[in-house]
Amino acid sequence: MSISFSVEAETRTDLGKGASRRLRHTEKFPAVVYGAGKDPVSLTIDHKKFLHSLENEAFYSHILTLIVDGKEEQVVLKDLQRHPAKIAVMHADFLRVSANEKLHMHVPLHFVNADACPGAKEGGLVTHSMTDVEIACLPKDLPEFLEVDLSSLELDHSLHMSDITLPAGVEIVELSHGEGHDQPIAACHMTRGAQEEDEEAVAAPEAAAEGGEEPAAE
Repeated sequence: MSISFSVEAETRTDLGKGASRRLRHTEKFPAVVYGAGKDPVSLTIDHKKFLHSLENEAFYSHILTLIVDGKEEQVVLKDLQRHPAKIAVMHADFLRVSANEKLHMHVPLHFVNADACPGAKEGGLVTHSMTDVEIACLPKDLPEFLEVDLSSLELDHSLHMSDITLPAGVEIVELSHGEGHDQPIAACHMTRGAQEEDEEAVAAPEAAAEGGEEPAAE
């Protein structure tokens, strides 16, 4: 079952920093929608409802229905400014969606089969160097996330962007820049503690063999 999200907003005519502060005191916050060859429109959005939507990871990489004064348009959340110390949204940017224009969006990476990979079975620890990647695609092809299968990851090896299986119509922006941009996304290595234990285990019998036993006194 596909997920759908809607955001209700009102047009905002009272602009400026002072107006934005007054707005936040009423449990609302300022936003803007732009793109698709239309003029930008300043918006007012209910803070509590929007925070609830942000709890769903899919909200960040989905086509949203923005309802402005009762009129609907398709958008994506392009930028979000949060308060540095409080759980609060300071401002949001929405980009209008055009069916024939490619979107550039960051989508999350979902790593699967970490426990089943050969490296983990040998005692290695799987680490992630990325949690999302920027993709380009038409709105109809926008994925909620990209799945990364770790089942083939061996000890002291890495997986890169090019190892991600992409849905039809989706490309990773970084890979389009050519050689040298295929960045690692996950790796499997022994932890330092495990390495030290292995080194001690190897060193102990070698030390015993080198030292030998002292001859008994006559």
